[in-house]
Amino acid sequence: MLVSDRVKRLLKLVPGERRFGFYRFLPFFFVLGGAMEWFMINVRIGKETFYDVYRRKQSERLYEARMEKGE
Repeated sequence: MLVSDRVKRLLKLVPGERRFGFYRFLPFFFVLGGAMEWFMINVRIGKETFYDVYRRKQSERLYEARMEKGE
């Protein structure tokens, strides 16, 4: 059995094919996006989360822009 046949058979197990078509997979993507967002906010790698790094880089960019304007 080919891998694509296995994938097709697995996708057929998801309910709602006749009513929703391809859009029946949207709840899975919403849950995946929510889980990824929770991971980025709450899980620390080392001493920082993703948002700690984002805020620090944003403040560095603002500082550099202000220094360029001041010069």
